[in-house]
Amino acid sequence: MSILVFGKTGQVAQELARHDGVTGLSRDQADLSEPAACGAQIMAQRPAAVINAAAYTAVDKAEEDEALASVINGEAPGAMAQACADLGIPFVSISTDYVFDGSGTAPWQPSDTTGPLGAYGRSKLAGEEAVSAADGAYAILRTSWVVSSHGSNFVKTMLRLGAERDQLSIVADQIGAPTMARDIAAACITMAQQLIDDPAKAGIYHFCSAPQTSWADFAREIFGQGDLSCKVVDIPSSDYPTPAARPLNSRLDCTLLETVFDIAQPDWRLGLRDILQDLGAQR
Repeated sequence: MSILVFGKTGQVAQELARHDGVTGLSRDQADLSEPAACGAQIMAQRPAAVINAAAYTAVDKAEEDEALASVINGEAPGAMAQACADLGIPFVSISTDYVFDGSGTAPWQPSDTTGPLGAYGRSKLAGEEAVSAADGAYAILRTSWVVSSHGSNFVKTMLRLGAERDQLSIVADQIGAPTMARDIAAACITMAQQLIDDPAKAGIYHFCSAPQTSWADFAREIFGQGDLSCKVVDIPSSDYPTPAARPLNSRLDCTLLETVFDIAQPDWRLGLRDILQDLGAQR
């Protein structure tokens, strides 16, 4: 099966590239700031399915650059989804827990009312709405706290800082789950394959690892598995202000995804072990 992937250097895109039949498009080949060109790429290549793993992900910068974020995260996925709908092929697009306001403590259901706190979340929600409006065989996959052995992410930052310092203050009141880019990629491939046979599975789904944790406890696990003696001091989000507010509750209920696509939640602690092994092999 030929799968066209928007994105080539991002964490999930690099993991998707490991799968057979995947063709990744770089920014030079498909600039998401030009939505019409993205749709034209799909029409020209006519793959069996399309996965959008590219996005404007600079959460804080988006507060000052919402117009561009809205084009890349909102209009471009809509153009991709419309091209896929016109060709009658599945489209899978990765979204985020940032479409919610982070209130409460219950895991968010795919059907829950959205309420993004900032520009990044608003731009991703606009993309969800545009994809849904195309009315094709689409799947929106909301996920959270993406990590891998590629690029810049929390795991790699903690390993670097943990080796340099004796103590780090880490936010402890934001609760969610780290999710391995490798697992997100595998889920996207599975969903695209199943949508070919059963377009009725179209809709919005949640996917993250288990169990729930905080950034502070995630850091402790990184240091523990990485054999680093750095101490973690819990702090509230108010002690670490950022231009864009982060949701306190990033818990995602993934039941629907497992019911419809038979994709279970992986254990992020095992995924972390694999990331550390990959990084060790890279040194």
